[in-house]
Amino acid sequence: MSINEMEKRIRELNEWEEVIREAQAEAEAIKDLIKAEMLAKNTEELEAGAFIVRWTSVLSNRFDSTAFKKEHNDLYKQFTKQITSKRFSIA
Repeated sequence: MSINEMEKRIRELNEWEEVIREAQAEAEAIKDLIKAEMLAKNTEELEAGAFIVRWTSVLSNRFDSTAFKKEHNDLYKQFTKQITSKRFSIA
C-alpha cells in the first residue's frame, strides 16, 4: 500500500470513527430520555409494545487491588504477572 493509499485509509477510518461517536452519543441521549421517563414513573420496569425495558440497581463485589497492594505489598508482587499487549493508535 502506498503512502497516499495509507493516508486515504486513515482519513476514511477517522470519518467512520466520527460517525460511530455521533451514533453512540445519539443512542446515549435516547437511553437518557427513557431513563428519565422511568424515573418520572418511579419504576424499574416498563412495557412499551413489544419491548420490556428494565433499569435496575445491581450490587457487585469488586476486589480492591489498590488497598490490597498497600496492606500486602509482598503478596501483591508475588501474584502479579507482567503481560504484553499491542496498542493501535494514529496521531
